[in-house]
Amino acid sequence: MRVIAGKYRGKRLASPADNSVRPTTDRIKETVFNILCNRYGIGERVLDLFCGSGALGIEALSRGAMYAAFVDKSPKSIELARENLRGVGERYDLFNTDFRVALSKFTQPFDLILIDPPYADKREEEALRLIDEYGLLRQDGVIFVEHSRENSLINLPASYIIDTRQCGHTDISFVIRAEEEHA
Repeated sequence: MRVIAGKYRGKRLASPADNSVRPTTDRIKETVFNILCNRYGIGERVLDLFCGSGALGIEALSRGAMYAAFVDKSPKSIELARENLRGVGERYDLFNTDFRVALSKFTQPFDLILIDPPYADKREEEALRLIDEYGLLRQDGVIFVEHSRENSLINLPASYIIDTRQCGHTDISFVIRAEEEHA
């Protein structure tokens, strides 16, 4: 694994020693960030939920984000993310807690939220519901979700629209707020 582009391009990232974390492949990461940069933007504040190795949040920092919050309930994942963040100069915080607890504590919205939970957990829709409930996405922000094809995001809040694309056996979805109708 490596950082694909930006300030830290080429930086090698440590991979998990076992199969407890499923890192996003470089190919998918490149596809995702090309879409984000060309269509939606990265923004200044990023949340990497279920961060695992931290690769997605680090890629966002490399491409211009000013701050990233990394959340994972696994102490091994947080240590791996901490190791991968060595040498990264931007501001970041690591939160070793359940995603529900973390989402309830944040007080400022994010420009970009990255959601990549373990496929077996099927936590995507719950995370999206809580993000909406707590108002954690800026009006012009975007949420990226990596999920298995079986975990289609069908129960989104009505205020969101989704753009899903297939990447091999994985689906990548971009969730944005629907534009409000003007009276």
